[in-house]
Amino acid sequence: MATLASNNPTLLDWQKSMDPDGSVAAVIEILNETNEMLADMTWIEGNLPTGTITTIRTGLPEPTWRKLYGGVQPTKSTREQVTESCGMLEDYAEVDKALADLNGNINAFRLSEARPHIEGFNQSMQQTLFYGDTEVNPERFTGLAPRYSSLSADNADNIIDAGGTGTDNRSMWLICWSEETCHGLIPKGSQAGLQINDKGQVTIENADGSNGRMEAYRTHFRWDAGLCVKDWRYIVRICNIDYSLLSADASTGANLPELMFDAEMRLPSMSMGRSTWYASRDIITKFGQQLTNGVKNSTLTMENVGGVKSVTHNGIPIRRVDKLAVDEARVV
Repeated sequence: MATLASNNPTLLDWQKSMDPDGSVAAVIEILNETNEMLADMTWIEGNLPTGTITTIRTGLPEPTWRKLYGGVQPTKSTREQVTESCGMLEDYAEVDKALADLNGNINAFRLSEARPHIEGFNQSMQQTLFYGDTEVNPERFTGLAPRYSSLSADNADNIIDAGGTGTDNRSMWLICWSEETCHGLIPKGSQAGLQINDKGQVTIENADGSNGRMEAYRTHFRWDAGLCVKDWRYIVRICNIDYSLLSADASTGANLPELMFDAEMRLPSMSMGRSTWYASRDIITKFGQQLTNGVKNSTLTMENVGGVKSVTHNGIPIRRVDKLAVDEARVV
């Protein structure tokens, strides 16, 4: 049974979102974050209703140097199948019908109430794409950080240690998006992106904790998604960036342009997909300051990428992801 409590708009909320002339105000969402990664991702439909099974080549055949009259044994490559799962992210928005009907502009008011729900999906999905861990939250999917979490793992060549030993470490990510490298995952037969279903007018029971009933408008939100990493070589994590030690001239802490140049050289090929950098605002700011103060190995420009003005490093866009502004433990 649904209830209208603190998670649902009240008359006070309605009043705050109205202009003096009675029209729906343009709400400034001060709690919104900038998570530009979702717009960059390649999304592919999986071959399972719950995700996808991919086949990864784990070993190459080794040819033989043959001498005259010598024989050659045939060889073959080795493969391994990996199952990637998706998670179901859902929410409901409910508003008292009488509240929404107050000024007669029902659809506009309901849209203003849907916007924060959409932003909540944005932030939750972005958080899971980096830090989702099915061993902790099995209902979600595995993000990037748990996959690139050990300096002694098989993919350690693509984990660059920036030297931080404290508890306020940050990470930067270089990702090459494509169907053959890394992409977002859509369950077989499902829709891509956020699905919004207008349930219309419904009767809600126990709206105030009693045995009463009330009429409300209900909207259902759902986003089924996952992450598929087909080739770990096309993702590079720069971890252990001690934020408190970062300086504008790289005299203390990490030399970000140098580390980024190192990361770019670790991608097997830039032509396999769309390569993009992801970092928090504070890290991007420090990076720009270091370039301004003469740290070399980089070129910084502003370019139009997908209709959005973006900072680029050696031609690779740098996208701002607020969910990366989080203190991380040292990766060892």
